[in-house]
Amino acid sequence: MPDADNHTVNLADLALMEELAREAGAIAMGYFGDDPQVWMKEGQSPVSEADFAVDTFLKEKLLAARPDYGWLSEETADDHSRHEARRVFVVDPIDGTRGFINGMKRWCVSVAVVEDNRPVAGVLECPVLQETFCAALSHGTTVNGERLHTEEASENGALRLAGPRPLAKRDDLADMEIVPFVPSLAYRIAMVANNALDGALARGSAKDWDLAAADIIAHEAGACLTDMDGERLAYNCKDIRHGTLVAASPAQHEKLLDIARRTMNKPGT
Repeated sequence: MPDADNHTVNLADLALMEELAREAGAIAMGYFGDDPQVWMKEGQSPVSEADFAVDTFLKEKLLAARPDYGWLSEETADDHSRHEARRVFVVDPIDGTRGFINGMKRWCVSVAVVEDNRPVAGVLECPVLQETFCAALSHGTTVNGERLHTEEASENGALRLAGPRPLAKRDDLADMEIVPFVPSLAYRIAMVANNALDGALARGSAKDWDLAAADIIAHEAGACLTDMDGERLAYNCKDIRHGTLVAASPAQHEKLLDIARRTMNKPGT
């Protein structure tokens, strides 16, 4: 398919995902703060009835609109048929489920399209905050329709950093402003894109669905999201797990990589 056609398809997919992610966010809000039923998955990770309701809705609607696309979601068993499709929806019905259950605001519906192992369009719908992040390849990033561009950190202030909860207890990061824990990793990365953070760290436990939408949102805003080798991430592979990750502006990326190498693999982090 020619590049111009790809561009058109990316924008059409983005419009579809934005519309359905907003509807999915409204479904999730019907459960938010209303003591939804919760189960514990493997590894003691919670899942709520809201996660399943949103997953069912998005799978039905997205695949009805794009029947030739593959599907990868946190709440759907992976039968690996996605490898037979050129384009794949990568979905986290509620990214930040633990925060959602506990009544925290920073959770989101995450939807992306991946082609050739890279996200080409993505949406993060954050209904409590009334924020909708959208991005398509070579088309930039917006939040609520306003264009985003990741700015460089001020030379006069402490770098604002988010990561796993133990990060705030580290004495060797005393010159950083460690912000309160953000339960959604996708939203944590989006906060770098919209300049609410200078950097975000993630320990080696994230999966494709945690990252795909946030990845293109960050990169299209001018930020970086990489592994510890400074390389961009590959998606829709056989193994969907990722190692320790860093999101930052280009000017702060090497500094944040160094911090991650020093801190993220030590006991307690």
